[in-house]
Amino acid sequence: MCAVATETRLATNAPYDGEAVLRWLGARLVPGVEALDNGVYRRTLRLAGGPAIVAIALDGGAGVRAELRLADPADQPAAVRACRALLDLDACPEAHNAVLRTDPALGPLVAARPGLRAPGTVDPAETAVRAVLGQQVSLAAARTLAGRVVALCGDALAERDGALTHAFPAPAAIAAAPLERIGMPAARRRTLRAVCGALAMGELDLGDRAALLALPGIGPWTADYIALRALGDPDAFPAGDLGLRRGAEALALPTDAAALEARAERWRPWRRYAAHHLWAAA
Repeated sequence: MCAVATETRLATNAPYDGEAVLRWLGARLVPGVEALDNGVYRRTLRLAGGPAIVAIALDGGAGVRAELRLADPADQPAAVRACRALLDLDACPEAHNAVLRTDPALGPLVAARPGLRAPGTVDPAETAVRAVLGQQVSLAAARTLAGRVVALCGDALAERDGALTHAFPAPAAIAAAPLERIGMPAARRRTLRAVCGALAMGELDLGDRAALLALPGIGPWTADYIALRALGDPDAFPAGDLGLRRGAEALALPTDAAALEARAERWRPWRRYAAHHLWAAA
C-alpha cells in the first residue's frame, strides 16, 4: 500500500513537552486508525495520493522524528503539515506563557509545565466528527463509537499494519453510511449526518461558528471544541466542558460556565493553552 517510506525530523520551539502530547493522543486512540506502542505513535492518513501511515517518536529536546510511508511521494508536504498540526509544533510557548504566567491561578502551572502544547488534528473534518461522537459520553465511549464508524465506512488498507487497518472515513462516506449500526442515539446520528453531509457538499465552513450552531445538535461546547482542536484557534475556550470546570474547581476558580468564561477573559488571546492547563489540573 505505502510504497514510499522516508524519515524526517520535525523541529519545534523549545521547550516542548512531547511526552504529554503522546499521553494525550494515547488516551484518545481510535481503533483501526491509531496506535501507541513503546513511545511510538502511529496512525493512518487519508491523502490525495492514497492512504499513508506516519510513525512519530520523540527526538530528544525540541522536535520529533517522523517516518512517513506514502502511496505517492507528492503527498509528503501534506503529511508533514498534518503531523505538525497534530503535535502543535508551530506554537511559540514563550508567547502564551508570557500571558498565562501573570495569572495567580495559572502561574504555578506554567512554571511547572512551560512546554505544554495543545494537540490539534491531521484533518479538521475528522475532528469535527470525533467532537460529535464525543458529545455527552465518556472518553472511552467516544473511542468505541469512533472505532465503529471506522469499521463501518472507513477506507480499508490493502494490508493491515499491526493495529492499523483503515483510514478515517471521509464525510461523504459517513453521511451515506447506515449509522444506526454504531449504537448511537437517533438525535446524535442526525447531527453527525447533518455535519458530514454539509461538509461533503462544501456547504459548511468549520470556521463559521454561526453556521455550525445552526446545525441540529451543535451547541456551544461542540463549536468551541472544534475551534480549539480542528482549527487550532489559540483563543478557543469551551467553558462548558466538564473537565475544564473540574480543573477550575481544583484551582479555586469559578465553575459555572458563564463565570469561568468571564474569568478567562484575562487569558486572551491564549485561552486554548489555558484550557489545557485546566484539563491537566483536573
